[in-house]
Amino acid sequence: MDIIYEIRRRHSVQKQSISAIAREMGLSRPTVRKHLNTVEQPKYQRLLTVSPRLDEYKDQLTSWLEEESKLPRSRRRTAQRLFEGLQELGYGGAYDSIQRFVKQWKSSAHGPKITEAFIPLVFLPADACQFDWSQEQVEIAGIVQTIKVAHFRLAYSRQMFVAAYPRETQEMVFDAHIRAFTFFGGVPARLIYDNLKTVVDTVFVGKERQFNRRFLTLANHYLFEPVACTPASGWEKGQVENQVGNVREWLFTPLARFASFADLNAWLTTRCQELAQRMHPTQSQRTIADCYADEQPLLRPVSAHFDGYVEKMMRASSTCLVKVDRNKYSVPARFAGQAVSVRTTANLVRVVAQGEVIAAHARQFSRDQLICDPWHYLPVLEKKPGALRNGAPFVEWTLPRAVVQVRDRILKQPKGDRAFVELLMLAGEAGLDALTVACELTLEGGVISAPIVMNELRRLIAPHLPAAAIQLPDTIALTMEPLANCHRYDYLLGAANVH
Repeated sequence: MDIIYEIRRRHSVQKQSISAIAREMGLSRPTVRKHLNTVEQPKYQRLLTVSPRLDEYKDQLTSWLEEESKLPRSRRRTAQRLFEGLQELGYGGAYDSIQRFVKQWKSSAHGPKITEAFIPLVFLPADACQFDWSQEQVEIAGIVQTIKVAHFRLAYSRQMFVAAYPRETQEMVFDAHIRAFTFFGGVPARLIYDNLKTVVDTVFVGKERQFNRRFLTLANHYLFEPVACTPASGWEKGQVENQVGNVREWLFTPLARFASFADLNAWLTTRCQELAQRMHPTQSQRTIADCYADEQPLLRPVSAHFDGYVEKMMRASSTCLVKVDRNKYSVPARFAGQAVSVRTTANLVRVVAQGEVIAAHARQFSRDQLICDPWHYLPVLEKKPGALRNGAPFVEWTLPRAVVQVRDRILKQPKGDRAFVELLMLAGEAGLDALTVACELTLEGGVISAPIVMNELRRLIAPHLPAAAIQLPDTIALTMEPLANCHRYDYLLGAANVH
């Protein structure tokens, strides 16, 4: 519009000719004439971008967008993932073309997006960390399943940490905090949460909350201040809310596949370190890792480990079992029918009685599983040896090969059940390794029976004292050594002794 104004001013006020104006302003005479006849401000129309390389892939891209529009938002691919998918099909164009096409398709399908205004937040180093859960889909050991992912984000440096769990329970919350503080190498002053049931028991007016007592034990151990957001106000921890979507795109799209949760979490930890090499969103000249290096020394050091268990009192059944999440775990037989304390962590089930841990099992997350330690049932087996053949703890008991071979031979002998149970009772004191060696020695001898195995086992576990260690009292010292007399054996050959 400035050029039009200058042309009209020169022609109407300064009385310059069209040729003079064109020469001084470097324009063509037709352009000068056109602007002299212009009355309204010119309007420009945006030309449609032509993407010839994308033309043959538009049908495929449209098909993907239509199919994924029916899926939950967490399962939909971003423009970047769609671009990578087209590249696998042979697309050689630019990412910008895909991005524009996806934006236009969404705009025509759903209409323009209405945004909401927010206030930018500023945090000091080591001041705050934001926490949230997300739900993702992965393939663990060949089974596609929905998992929970715990997200942590230091608000100043933007350093993140994520860990995956089968479910979202309080013991998982504790384990996630322990892992995060270990990864960060310290504890921030405040942690910001939603009003999770595992964290907050009651929501009062404003910021007043009644936090869970067991969770306060965690906060008291690490000395951080828990802060709960206003209900339905996710922007109060907007960084971790944004991180949830980014992590889903970066790490869980397409479907991640791992053999176990341990492998998945090891990979997630590595990826958190790698993603820290990205540029900081506000300090554009520095990476997240650089900012984290400044923040980490200011975190409060972790002085002691926190035992993040959830405890529940229950009574052991007559079959020496306690039930946790629809799975049954064994306890020693002497505690059958007694009240015990079951302490559950993210990956362990411990049973405590009389101030001692009486049983510990790896936690299972499938349903209706029976997790037994056969050694817990030895006192019962001593009274009921017939249960050795069909007892659930012993049917799937994985024993060393030598012990299995000896067991199968002994069970075929008369009273073999009781004989092998006696071997197990002795092995309960000496250890399974000693029983294995005794069985190997018996197999080498060729004659297999319970007394022979028992003899070999006792010889292995009996103490061998050197001759110098044997102290005899002086009162029983030998004063007259006996003389050898082999003729007494000739007497036995006499007629009086022959039958």
